Amino acid sequence: MKTHLALSLALASLWHRRKVLALVCLTLTLSVSLLLGIQYLRTEVKQSFTTTISGTDLIVGARSGQLNLLLYTVFHIGDATNNIRWSTYQALKNDSRLDWLIPISLGDSYRGYRVVATDENFLKHFRYGRDLPLALAEGIWFTGVFDVVLGAGVARDLGHQTGEKLVLSHGGGRTSFSNHEDTPFTVTGVLEPTGTPVDQAVYIGLAGMEAMHVGWESGVAIPGRTMTLEKAEGRDFVPEAITAAFVGIDRKILTFRLQREINQFAGEPLSAILPGVALSELWRLMGQFERALLGITGFVVITSLIGLIAVLLTLQAQRAHEIAVLRATGASPALIASLYIIECVSLALLACLLALMIGAAGISLASPWLLTSYGLQITLRPLTAPEWGLLASVPVAAALVSLIPALSTWRQSKTLGFGEAADQ
Repeated sequence: MKTHLALSLALASLWHRRKVLALVCLTLTLSVSLLLGIQYLRTEVKQSFTTTISGTDLIVGARSGQLNLLLYTVFHIGDATNNIRWSTYQALKNDSRLDWLIPISLGDSYRGYRVVATDENFLKHFRYGRDLPLALAEGIWFTGVFDVVLGAGVARDLGHQTGEKLVLSHGGGRTSFSNHEDTPFTVTGVLEPTGTPVDQAVYIGLAGMEAMHVGWESGVAIPGRTMTLEKAEGRDFVPEAITAAFVGIDRKILTFRLQREINQFAGEPLSAILPGVALSELWRLMGQFERALLGITGFVVITSLIGLIAVLLTLQAQRAHEIAVLRATGASPALIASLYIIECVSLALLACLLALMIGAAGISLASPWLLTSYGLQITLRPLTAPEWGLLASVPVAAALVSLIPALSTWRQSKTLGFGEAADQ
């Protein structure tokens, strides 16, 4: 009975002061939305980051550190320390324990975007996210020597469409003065957006990479010796080396054994890394920044709660008559003090509910724009246990800080002199 009475009185008090408290509730709602949004983005970005490449068991390249190998093969950042011989790739391909291999050859660019030479296995076996396959938004995968397929980000940023001619540049820089002008490539397809570095690359065949470098020495084209479209007809171009290879293993139990064997390969120094382990290590190095951001947002919520207490303390002087009336009608000091706790918790719960609604609407509206503009794949999903815990901490914190005006009101109501009879 007393609980029901306290709740009714608290709700009536909130409604009576709704104009002032609405601004406090709005501030708290925005703070909780920011806190929950950052935690949500942390989880989604981490999930997107750690699943940039999935379904690939090993990445094999020249001997180097695992982060360096991961960065230049998956994220197209930096350059390889060395190449691996084509004969080595063939030896790996002939190993019956390996289910599939995707060759990767790097070194050129197109207007600042990395050119990736590969084959049909890239479209067939490469996976990202939760084991999602690549798909073409338009056109077909390259089949000719001088065909090129664009990542979704490249096509969007540069406005290219199928059928256009592109001149690729020698080297990986954003600005290059050495262009493969004698061997223009034709756009045959555009990939669907993936929200991964796949969107920011240009894809050609291994034969195309080899053909456009015929007649080039030390990064300079030798006049009269470079390849042309006419000269390339009917010729087979076999690369001498590639940069790396993605490896899929059907029997996962063999993964560590094969990794050790590749690292000890006698033909040339190689490194085989587990992409999931390397991605986790890279995220661990970056994680301190997003944790700091979450901490700052937590202070914003605390500041909003302190603002709520400041408002309640300010209103306390105006509630002296209200407290006197409650005491005269038999309300105990504890009941009166509990009103502040109920009011604070009620406002915090309302703010959490509004924050959930704002967050869901914001994610639904912004996710397509984030994917197309920034390549960031954010999906609407149920909250995780840590996110629910973070949300639940807001009303708990509100209950704790509400003890300040509650204790002050309790002392004030004790001194009003309505005696023991009121308490009884």
